[in-house]
Amino acid sequence: MKKVQIVLSLLTAFSGSVFGQNAVKTTIPKYKNPVFEPILADPSVIKADDGWFYAYGTQDDWGDGNPAHLVAVVRSKNLKDWTFVKDAFLTKPVWKEKGGIWAPDVAKVNGKYHLYYAYSTWGDPNPGIGLAIADAPAGPFTDQGKLLLSAEVKVPNSIDPFFMEDKGKKYLFWGSFSDAPTQGTYGVEMAADGKSIPDLTKKIKIAAGDFEAIMIHKRGGYYYFFGSKESCCEGAASKYHVRVGRSKTLFGPYTDQDGKDLRERGAGTVLIKRTKNIAGPGHNSSLITDSKGQDWMLYHAIDVKNPHVSTGANRRFLMLDPVHWKNGWPEILNAEPSMDEQNAPFFK
Repeated sequence: MKKVQIVLSLLTAFSGSVFGQNAVKTTIPKYKNPVFEPILADPSVIKADDGWFYAYGTQDDWGDGNPAHLVAVVRSKNLKDWTFVKDAFLTKPVWKEKGGIWAPDVAKVNGKYHLYYAYSTWGDPNPGIGLAIADAPAGPFTDQGKLLLSAEVKVPNSIDPFFMEDKGKKYLFWGSFSDAPTQGTYGVEMAADGKSIPDLTKKIKIAAGDFEAIMIHKRGGYYYFFGSKESCCEGAASKYHVRVGRSKTLFGPYTDQDGKDLRERGAGTVLIKRTKNIAGPGHNSSLITDSKGQDWMLYHAIDVKNPHVSTGANRRFLMLDPVHWKNGWPEILNAEPSMDEQNAPFFK
């Protein structure tokens, strides 16, 4: 009997330590979209040397008293809680007479932070792409000037830069909507310092001119092309959405799940599209992988019921969703932006 009492006492003590006051409660962090408001359009995201994630957005007037926001910089430790830091530029670059600083793409290159950007107005006949460099992720960034203009590279609507390093070489991809014969998304090798393009004539077309906002993600034996189609900036009527293709080589050919070549208009497998309540999900960042191996994608979208800020600018807020992989292809649940509470990214 005494042995039984001892065993019962031990079991009681154990259960008390595990399930009672000494129990360690673990909760899974949650989040809900949007993860930053009011605006962070065309986001580029990078994890910096200081351990923070930094996100950069197109020049916009938020209606907060700062009419410029020359590439707003926000930061986060976990991808779900973002705070505004400052603007990347103190003054607008001067190599072009007029335009906005759009679609920044930031990368760590040779120990510095490179910010590749588009310089354009709506309907600009000759937009271009420039480069600014900083020692720290939030800048201030010092402009290095023009990399290319649409007219000199012979690619209409040359905007939306994307920088990539692969197999020891550096590349720049760009392009946007156009029906012209030379339309499309192109890529070209850069100099080893990532500051110039030795030969613009060596550009290679990888997608048609019904794509923009390219991002390429390397996974396993494939390069995955992410690109946005249709209207980004028509408020509640925006039909922006993201489509994907893949290739065994960096410069393609990229094909969708039906085998259609992305260099032909109308191709691409839908990754995410608008819903009744959320319009224009698109212009995604590079994928970020958390400590559990889960991939995450940030992008912008518009609330159909509240599509503009006080200045009239499109209220393109920052969204976050997990990307899953099935049979070698990326998927987002129901191919729709999530608005319900869900598990957040996990970082050690």
